[in-house]
Amino acid sequence: MNFNLNEAIEVLERTPQSLEHFLGGLSDGWLHCNEGEGTWNATEVIEHLIEAEKTNWLPRLETILENGENKPFPSFDRFAHLKEKSEETIEQKLLEFKSIRLQNTTKLKELINPDLHLELTGSHPEFGSVKLRELLSTWVVHDLTHIAQIARVLAERYRKDVGPWKEYLSILNK
Repeated sequence: MNFNLNEAIEVLERTPQSLEHFLGGLSDGWLHCNEGEGTWNATEVIEHLIEAEKTNWLPRLETILENGENKPFPSFDRFAHLKEKSEETIEQKLLEFKSIRLQNTTKLKELINPDLHLELTGSHPEFGSVKLRELLSTWVVHDLTHIAQIARVLAERYRKDVGPWKEYLSILNK
């Protein structure tokens, strides 16, 4: 097993800043492009990350700490962010994500003692018994997944424009 709480927190703390540097100030053409019908653009991915910060990671972590497997995790609607259209700019959304993530990582550091808590289990509505370590690992990989998704979506915008070089651009060869 490779999980290390301090290393996990390193990624969790850097994700908002990474996305802020990557997306802040980009034109709408970049922020609203997607990979086709039913896919998300970069702005929608940020909205999804905000929703997950509010309703997924910490509530589930707290459920494990307080109830173990006696109470299932609260459900998480992965598509909730698509139900409301926000008029906020990408900079406002990135600031909100950064602020909530800071609160969550601060609380994570306060709540979790790696020597005591990582092997505690909770009850996931779909998977059954899961360990707190697995939840935290998933949080990190979830961030990395969406960072990769954003890069892939932006690259897709220029798929036809790269001409014959497409064959050498692995991000376009899915």
